[in-house]
Amino acid sequence: MDIQAGVAQRAGVGRYVQKLVEHLGQFVTANDALRLFYFDFQRQGQSLSAAGAELRPCRWLPGRYIQTAWKRLHFPPFDWLAGAADVYHFPNFIIPPLTRGKAVVTIHDVSFLRFPEAAEPRNLAYLTAKIRNTVARADAIITDSAFSGREIQELLGVPAEKIHPILLGLPSDLRRPDAPAITAMRQRLGLARPYLLSLGTLEPRKNFPFLIETFERLKGFDGDLVIAGMKGWKYEPILARVKNSPQAARIRYLEYVPEEQLAALYAGAELFVFPSLYEGFGFTPLEAMACGTPALISANGSLPEVCGGGAELVPELNAERWAQCIAALLGDSAARAALVQRGLAHVQRFNWAAAARQTWAVYRQVVA
Repeated sequence: MDIQAGVAQRAGVGRYVQKLVEHLGQFVTANDALRLFYFDFQRQGQSLSAAGAELRPCRWLPGRYIQTAWKRLHFPPFDWLAGAADVYHFPNFIIPPLTRGKAVVTIHDVSFLRFPEAAEPRNLAYLTAKIRNTVARADAIITDSAFSGREIQELLGVPAEKIHPILLGLPSDLRRPDAPAITAMRQRLGLARPYLLSLGTLEPRKNFPFLIETFERLKGFDGDLVIAGMKGWKYEPILARVKNSPQAARIRYLEYVPEEQLAALYAGAELFVFPSLYEGFGFTPLEAMACGTPALISANGSLPEVCGGGAELVPELNAERWAQCIAALLGDSAARAALVQRGLAHVQRFNWAAAARQTWAVYRQVVA
């Protein structure tokens, strides 16, 4: 497996790689070997561990040189660097040059094809230039939801039998922390008032300007809107929208919140609100549910499939309608309590051990 994203990124594909690697090792038998390859010229990569796996860092040249060569020259072959294997898994959308073995690729979503205007320009150019070659060369394609599988079929012409939707997992220890931990988090972050929470990378697809408009229309809520997440691409208009809002004094942007503080941040919120334009999976509403916070979601992308009956779904992106739904939930403690219970029950189906087991089964299938 190419684990480069796992040693270089904290969220998104990086987190997918980290969690998958943690659980894949349990499926390695005496007849198997699992090798984890990555570039680490500066010796600064995060360490990943998997029982029974061999780490294979490449430290004799910078990875960015090889990445550039792959993009421009389609050379050198990945297997020259990583060694021989029956199956190569590329968990970050694209298969690099490869001269032997079977190729498995994870395509998490095709938002860059549905919403190219919302993508980061360089990444958009790279993905659109390489994705069709990748799906043609892949022996199997893993994706994060049945919705994303259908999108890959429709937009890239891939036969259904080549696609393997595998739902992702949640941390087994993710749950609502106790009251002192929530209080400590609120004091640390200066969240003295009740708050609505939305969390995600600051980029157009998350639809934060719509959320701000919804908050401006919300009546009867004496509290704040908290937006948390790393700055992504095209984030400047989003921050400008926050600054210029008539409710700017009540909108807090927290940037990146460390993972160890996230459960308390979720648990302290009155509601988790997520009007995303497109998700191939959608971690954050599930995380909110796992922490006992009711979630309000859009009907876009995979969210209805992944969140199911565990979240309140608003079928249209109308700010007035969203404000009304938020106000109705805030004013109905029984409805919120019922939604919390539905959410807690729903998230039980998401675990990384199951995702790793199904992924290992894909490896077996392509070898066979």
